[in-house]
Amino acid sequence: MPKRQSLHVAGFSHKNPIPAAARIGPLLMSGLINGMDPATGKLAEGLEAQCAFMFQQVRNVLAGAGGTPDHIVRMTVWLKDRSQRGPLNEQWLAMFPDAQDRPARLSLQATELTEGILVQCEITAWIE
Repeated sequence: MPKRQSLHVAGFSHKNPIPAAARIGPLLMSGLINGMDPATGKLAEGLEAQCAFMFQQVRNVLAGAGGTPDHIVRMTVWLKDRSQRGPLNEQWLAMFPDAQDRPARLSLQATELTEGILVQCEITAWIE
């Protein structure tokens, strides 16, 4: 069995001692990714900005593993208010414009998010 590798990405951190993602062989699974500005380390204001930074961080995590959005198999998203998926869908369509070439996605209503977080996600990717 291949050894697990922890992935750390500049401008991305958790309050707890966990990496941005972990990988065993081609399987990459992220920790929670939210709308924090990687330049300032502060949470962006508003759902639109948080969605934009969240997708930027997704790209950064994938790049750190040698991948791109094309390697995402599934994205799970938690929204504070699931009825406000417009900004999420806008970023989703920008990242995955081809309706025949999109990963699976699950969007859930978050019952408890850390204060100020309006959206967060995790990704599963396959990077050979």
